[in-house]
Amino acid sequence: MVGGALQIAGLLLGGIGMIGTFAVTGMPQWRVSAFIENNIIVFETIWEGLWMHCIRQANIRMQCKVYDSVLALSPDLQASRGLMCAGSVLSFLAFVVAVTGMKCTRCVQSSWQAKGYIILTAGLLFILSGAVELVPVCWVANTIISDFYNPTVNVAQKRELGEALYLGWAAAFCLIAAGAIFSCFYRCCEKTRSYGYSSPTHYSTDSQHLHRKTESSYSKSQYV
Repeated sequence: MVGGALQIAGLLLGGIGMIGTFAVTGMPQWRVSAFIENNIIVFETIWEGLWMHCIRQANIRMQCKVYDSVLALSPDLQASRGLMCAGSVLSFLAFVVAVTGMKCTRCVQSSWQAKGYIILTAGLLFILSGAVELVPVCWVANTIISDFYNPTVNVAQKRELGEALYLGWAAAFCLIAAGAIFSCFYRCCEKTRSYGYSSPTHYSTDSQHLHRKTESSYSKSQYV
């Protein structure tokens, strides 16, 4: 029962992390315009994402435009595109493998080892996808903070951390937590399998009866 609860908790966290990874990859709120010093035009907000940039003005609906070229992006956003796509694919594969492993919950004793390997693979994929997602999110956040406190950067070009970065950290945490849970379940499978093979050997009823008969014959021969 504990193993089943661990699997369900890991699958839920992995699903939340996977959906969050997909959302972060498509969201434009990676870099948000900062309202500091002379840049106090609060009725206009600029969002910069991996695929498009948006301008939101007061009383006017938001307008978004896809980047004309990948070369127009900064190096951190260029690398983040590939890393987030890789993280999305890895999280999806991990979720599929985890569901496949949960389908063999009621396996025969000889299938426990195969089931443990499937769960371990899902756990490692979840951890890898979370680590891959952390790299672009932390990289972009570090660039934003460095430019914000850099006096040589123009005020109009300074940005703040967007909602997508915070969601990316939360999604990466869910993925890594799911991977840790599935890895712990693999250890539980290994212990269960080892206990199953180390069970004490029981003698059959016929063997015990023959042993008792031999002892009684020996005791009778002593009295003769």
